[in-house]
Amino acid sequence: MFKNKHITIALLVAPILSLIAYFGTDMALSEKPQAAKEGESYKLVGKSNCRYTSGLCDMENGDFKVKFRSEKLTKDSLELSLNAAYPLEGVKISVVDDQAQNTQPFEMTRADNAGQNWTITLPKPATEESWLRVAIQSEGTLYYGETQTAFVKYETLFTE
Repeated sequence: MFKNKHITIALLVAPILSLIAYFGTDMALSEKPQAAKEGESYKLVGKSNCRYTSGLCDMENGDFKVKFRSEKLTKDSLELSLNAAYPLEGVKISVVDDQAQNTQPFEMTRADNAGQNWTITLPKPATEESWLRVAIQSEGTLYYGETQTAFVKYETLFTE
């Protein structure tokens, strides 16, 4: 079978052509990244650590990234901190028990002069199915998103 030069050449050329087709299709059909425009609003996507009891929740849209950390969870309150990759102008946040529910958002307090660290104390979420809603303003652009509050409780499988 390998004595036939046509088969040998086909076995060598086929993988190369498939790679060229794969990357060529990606370049031709993929959406080109665009810079955020002032006055527009963009949705933040919660990363996978927001779904688990990790104590952390990362939300992002392209290069814009924020990280929530559950600092303290008591029987009636939740203390959250936020760290952002870029300076923020303001952050509003609310906890709702049902996605259809609307509640008055709370304003986070700036923790540094650069506007990259923020803190807040909220009422404790009623259940792990409660939702955290966020609205962030940075350089005239609005970023918004929501995620479940399972991450606020920090638990690990490891014991001391």
